[in-house]
Parts: sequence; C-alpha cells; structure tokens
Amino acid sequence: MLIGFASREAYAQKQLVLLKGQKVILRLYPGDDLELKLKGSEDKIYSYVNNLFDTAVMAHQTIIPFSKIDRFYFVRPNFMNKVGKALIIGGVGYFVIDQLNTVIVQGNDVNFDENVTRTSIAMVAVGLPMMLIKKKSQKLGVKYRVLTVEKGSPFYLPELNQSILVN
Repeated sequence: MLIGFASREAYAQKQLVLLKGQKVILRLYPGDDLELKLKGSEDKIYSYVNNLFDTAVMAHQTIIPFSKIDRFYFVRPNFMNKVGKALIIGGVGYFVIDQLNTVIVQGNDVNFDENVTRTSIAMVAVGLPMMLIKKKSQKLGVKYRVLTVEKGSPFYLPELNQSILVN
C-alpha cells in the first residue's frame, strides 16, 4: 500500500517545461490542456497531458516524443504588450489631465487643445495594437526546447496550494 502512494507522489511531481535558453516560457502539469503540432503535419493536436516521460509526453493515450513536436500553441504576453498598455494609459491620462487643468485649475470651459488631442489619439492608436497582439505559438528549435523536470531540477517549481490562490 505504501508503494502505491509513493509512485503516485512521484507522478504528480513531474512538469513539462518549454525553455528559451535558461528561462521557463511554459510550464505544464499532468492534467493541463495541451495544444501542439507535429513535424511534417499541418493538423494541431488538442489534448491534455496524461503522463510525462524523460523524452516524451503522453497526450491522452498517445505517446509523443519531444523530437517529433514542431510547435506549442499558447498565448504568451510579452514586453510589447506592456508597452502598449502603458501607451494607452498615458494617452488617456494625458488627455484627462489636460481637461482637468483647463476646467478646474484655469476655470475655463471644456475645449479640446488640438496638440493634446492629436498626441493622445496617436498614443492610443499605437498602443492598442501593441497591447492586443500576442504571440500565440512557439516553434521548437535551437533556442527553444522541451524538458521534463522533477524535484531537484533548477527548472522545477513546486505546485502552489490552490487555497492560497483564492481572490
């Protein structure tokens, strides 16, 4: 009976990680959804991580070697998304501050300064696509590789207690 518990504990500790150099880009646990494309195929595979091996992943009942995986699909925000968000906040904030200055501080009626309006619209127009366009997949290659990690690996991250994550 003790052996059954020990093997289940070891199974739950494995993680599938997608690395860019030494940085973890994606971390999947057994039971997580998985979307990938195999080399030489145009079809995507939608499944879940059933089990993890040293050089393969079991998606439902199919064992897929890491060497056969061409691309992982997942939404990944990047630095440009943060810059876009900052531009939108800055553009709207610049316009609002100008209006508050005009109405409250100077005591004038609401009017739109052409330069402020043009600058605000430009900041929002540039920031909106930067914020919304996100990378949706990652092709595996020299820079990006897949690895199964267990406790003791530098890439291993202990599972968080779900009761702590309640907002």
